[in-house]
Amino acid sequence: MLGKSIIVMGVCGCGKSTVGSQIAEKLGAKFIDGDDLHPKKNIIKMAKGEPLNDQDRGPWLERIRDAAYSIEAKNEVGIIVCSALKKNYRDIIRDGNQNVYFVHLHGDMALILDRMRQRKGHFMKESMVISQFNTLEDPQLESKVMLVNIDGSQTEVINRAMAALHTTGLLL
Repeated sequence: MLGKSIIVMGVCGCGKSTVGSQIAEKLGAKFIDGDDLHPKKNIIKMAKGEPLNDQDRGPWLERIRDAAYSIEAKNEVGIIVCSALKKNYRDIIRDGNQNVYFVHLHGDMALILDRMRQRKGHFMKESMVISQFNTLEDPQLESKVMLVNIDGSQTEVINRAMAALHTTGLLL
């Protein structure tokens, strides 16, 4: 049996890192924060409040795809945090990988803006929220995607994500 990668995805401020790290801890899985895989030029650009374009994201998505491949090849379970906003981004991550699943953390813009205002020390600026929502292509009809509503406490969201993973049989 091959390993599997669970990509925790969504717009900035939806709780990807928090939820992803907690799922990894509960499962005893490897955790990779996709923000750590961004090339330096992407981090600098985002710190200036400039949205990334597809050309900027290409090398980053390849790094995430390769991390998922490594997890599969080593028969591990890994949680990777990545916004994966467009279908073609998710397809790049899926390319060559058999066991990639997406947990889409979704909420409305007002909730996300409120959460972004409360964040400290993160390179993603509040001004990027609109850009992220405009870029997001709903993955609801894609295979191997679970939707998790983020309205509520962190514990509630983590429990919903774990329930979604169990319901799909992914964690059997």
